[in-house]
Amino acid sequence: MSDMNEMVKTVIQVLHDSHQGFQDIGEHLQDGEAKRFFQEEAQVRAKFEHELKHAAGATEDVGGTVAGTAHRAWGDLKANLGGGDHTLLATAEQGEDAAKKAYEEALKDQDIKSNVREVLVRQQTHIRQAHDRVRSFRDRKAA
Repeated sequence: MSDMNEMVKTVIQVLHDSHQGFQDIGEHLQDGEAKRFFQEEAQVRAKFEHELKHAAGATEDVGGTVAGTAHRAWGDLKANLGGGDHTLLATAEQGEDAAKKAYEEALKDQDIKSNVREVLVRQQTHIRQAHDRVRSFRDRKAA
């Protein structure tokens, strides 16, 4: 996997992190609609990770990031200390900001193969929509 573009590897790691994050936060949410969205989105992120690894020719597991692991631990701590849905959704939105940034940075790289770029562009549209949905859930809980 040494020939994999580092920016693409970062996106794969962020997808791994977000899969775990959506799954973890979804377990703690009380709002039924948000909970369902998070459970479904966890599966979408796992699919995106697999799809991008395949397009990039990854032959081994890439895993997640140290920052993503720390972010999930912080979210779990907040949940265990009684943080409500708004707190959890704010944490999720921060993770989504990282996902959006990873896609933006990767797509700036001119060395990315065209087949990988096509996957990134398509996935990025969904990532942006999911970010907006998480923000909407968060804002609704703040009201």
